[in-house]
Amino acid sequence: MQSEQKQTTQVNGSAETKKRRSAISIMGSLIGLVKPLIHIMLAAIVLGTLGYLCAIFLTILAGQVIVHGLLTGVAGMNVPVDNMWLVFTPVKTILIVMVVIAVLRGLLHYVEQYCNHFIAFKLLAIIRHKVFAALRKLCPAKLEGRDKGNLISIITTDIELLEVFYAHTISPIAIATLTSAIMVIFIGRYHALAGLLALAAYLMVGVVIPLWNGKRGSQKGMEFRTEFGELNSFVLDSLRGLDETIQYGQGENRKAQMTERSKKLSGMQKDLSHMEGAQRSFTNMVILLASFGMLTLTIWLYARGAMGFEGILTCTIAMWGSFGPVVALSSLSNNLNQTLASGERVLSLLEETPLVEEIPETGKSIVSVTDRSAGSAENDDVTEQNFTSETDKNSEFAGASAEHVTFAYESETILDDYSLKLEAGKITGIHGASGSGKSTLLKLLMRFWDVNAGNVSVDGADVREIPTKYLRHMESYVTQETHLFHDSIANNIAIAKPGAIREEIMEAAKKASIHDFIMTLPKGYDTEVGELGDTLSGGEKQRIGITRAFLHDVPLLLMDEPTSNLDSLNEGIILKSLKESGKKQTVVLVSHRTSTMNVADVVYEMENGRIS
Repeated sequence: MQSEQKQTTQVNGSAETKKRRSAISIMGSLIGLVKPLIHIMLAAIVLGTLGYLCAIFLTILAGQVIVHGLLTGVAGMNVPVDNMWLVFTPVKTILIVMVVIAVLRGLLHYVEQYCNHFIAFKLLAIIRHKVFAALRKLCPAKLEGRDKGNLISIITTDIELLEVFYAHTISPIAIATLTSAIMVIFIGRYHALAGLLALAAYLMVGVVIPLWNGKRGSQKGMEFRTEFGELNSFVLDSLRGLDETIQYGQGENRKAQMTERSKKLSGMQKDLSHMEGAQRSFTNMVILLASFGMLTLTIWLYARGAMGFEGILTCTIAMWGSFGPVVALSSLSNNLNQTLASGERVLSLLEETPLVEEIPETGKSIVSVTDRSAGSAENDDVTEQNFTSETDKNSEFAGASAEHVTFAYESETILDDYSLKLEAGKITGIHGASGSGKSTLLKLLMRFWDVNAGNVSVDGADVREIPTKYLRHMESYVTQETHLFHDSIANNIAIAKPGAIREEIMEAAKKASIHDFIMTLPKGYDTEVGELGDTLSGGEKQRIGITRAFLHDVPLLLMDEPTSNLDSLNEGIILKSLKESGKKQTVVLVSHRTSTMNVADVVYEMENGRIS
């Protein structure tokens, strides 16, 4: 099964290095998320456009002052002009207007940036919520065997990179379009040919160059983000296995691998930097050519009498000073490759369909369940009633069964035409060697996976028909590995029952034979366990997992190798607690240890997906 999971991971990994959709499609999907904040986005676009126009016309008015000086004979010249208002407008008035525009430019730019970043950070929070919700739905079946480092990279750096898109991409595109359109009209007022030259220059810098640069760098951007995620995974794996690495003298080997991966990532970044440098050089060349081209064109038009002297100066200054919005748009393509690659990875995760679809609470009003009224533990009559969480939680017994179940991980069959009945109110032991399918059976009862054939029932109802929330209320599952959060022991236990009081937590801990140990700690139940529970031993972590199950207190208790890390004394105490719990619960006890099976009312032997 492990080989199959590795193979799946490799397939997933290779798929993540290739884009499944175009840049336009990715941008369209990301822009769709802005809908709730569209009014703020429109305000940012309007303010940004006005801000750029202020900056552009500040230089244009400076040119008008020069023209005014020429007209009034300061330079001893007398030249024809296109706009006669310059003759009658005092220099003082123009300078006052320039000061007002300069102040407005600063204010408008500040408010525009505030709006853009407000949208960006608001949307990043929304996207994070969506990603975590998607991960919860995909878990555990779709995430089993997945590269956790890559997932962490998506949740952190990939989502963070989307800030560039929302704060520095959407509104700049709209601002560049509006500003360029206004400037084409303004320059075109002097002569149509000047307007057409401006339009061609804006399109070249703001559209053609970014598309060219984006097309040649999109695949490299995706490869870079994927390799970055794999390096994160490698570092995380190395930190977790630091003790083993030192113990077996693999430090130099691990260091060499990390160096090789870092050099590979550095090489990719160098290639992207070369692309960025080439793009900037080409952009600057086009700006210079367009500006000198405008000067040459307007001089030619002036010589033919088609334009006044003011037109030469104004058109050239306007052309030279109006590239700000499209240059910002062109520069986006440098980082946009990585941003879109991150967007692709985030969107792919959000769009990924779970292998097991959850059954919602609403829309599934009638479900077949066994009537579990008093004294009906052995009643096989089936009634139709609505599930309610209180009914499920307070019911005394819940039986379960597997009927002609066939299940496989990919192509490896684990259970083949497997049938088993778990009697309500009894402790059922399932004994067998590792890999015989014991743990898989419990996962099917929890509906972490769906069967390929046959059906799995809990309390008379097919698990595929029970609303997922209520199924979780009916079952408690103790896995072979207990995950502990970087929090206090009390909070780690209370996750099984939100709002549980300290007395309930302590009572459950006593049943799991860990209360006495906790009380010896400096802060007792308020002691923090450290990251991944590293401050505790394997047996202590396992007993905390069992404590959670006792605190959850549900009709059906599933335990997978619950005493594998425990000594005989603690195992005996926990088995005694299980025996007492069996009087009001149905317990399924999976283990390869014969001693654990002594507490069971009935024991089944499992071998290669078969029961005896």
